[in-house]
Amino acid sequence: MKRVLVVYYTQTGQQKEILDQILFPLEADPQVELTYHRIQPVSNYPFPWDGHSFFDAFPESFLQIPCPLQPIDDQILHTNYDLVILGYQVWYLSPSIPFNSFLNTKEAKRLLNDTPVITVINCRNMWVMAQEKVKSLLHGIGANHVGNVVLVDRHLNHVSVITIVHWMMTGRKDSYLGLFPKPGVSEKDISESRRFGEPIATHLKNNDYSTLQTSLVGLGAVLVKPLLVFTDKRANTLFAKWSQLIRSKGLPGEAARRPWLKAFNYYLLFAIWVLAPVVSLLFLILHLPFLSLIRKEKRYYQSVNFKTPR
Repeated sequence: MKRVLVVYYTQTGQQKEILDQILFPLEADPQVELTYHRIQPVSNYPFPWDGHSFFDAFPESFLQIPCPLQPIDDQILHTNYDLVILGYQVWYLSPSIPFNSFLNTKEAKRLLNDTPVITVINCRNMWVMAQEKVKSLLHGIGANHVGNVVLVDRHLNHVSVITIVHWMMTGRKDSYLGLFPKPGVSEKDISESRRFGEPIATHLKNNDYSTLQTSLVGLGAVLVKPLLVFTDKRANTLFAKWSQLIRSKGLPGEAARRPWLKAFNYYLLFAIWVLAPVVSLLFLILHLPFLSLIRKEKRYYQSVNFKTPR
């Protein structure tokens, strides 16, 4: 019997839908026992969000400051698992606060140390730098990161900005104004993600994950867009300054940081609608001399390798 633990956080339910599809081949195998743990903050984050709480989560999310979590069932903590699958979203270019909080617990170290781990990401479009942060945390607790699957909203950047805000602020995953596509990962991509479960099941059965990520990448599990990587890196630099500034003004919910959160909101609108197109144009103009480096970076981000910061 192979024992698999699935740890995930979700507000909308989309993460669980994706995991259900990917894990279908394992669920159908009588020789596999699946156990689920849904990460639950002590004080849960709202869904739908209101404008203030949405931006108030930014500094702690980007700075990866943990929040208190509900305890994990003792039976889970005292079971040895053959594989752990981690499902998470990206908040402000970092792993979501609840997921980051889990990885910073002693319980996570107990469950993941010296254990094969597969990450499953679902997000709007930029995930590369968040995954590097997750890789660092997994490396720090001694996990054996063997696989990664990424599902994103495939629509144009500015279209997905509009649709995701509609979803987050209303709780409705429908067509905004009847004109825009539905937000989030498409139903087609979710249903077709079942194909990623086959190599996972095979490698689990063989107890050998050395070629798992190669198999997943071959099935289209990780599509890296160099322009988004370029944007992600530069946005991280700017977000670092904003998050530190706002955090210095007060803790979550404190009135002293409200004006700064409002300023960040205006900056974000400017960055998305003005700076991002300029950055995209610069990338298209300047990237040609660096094609070999870009291809090398692309292969790295498709992998589960981790470069230890110097």
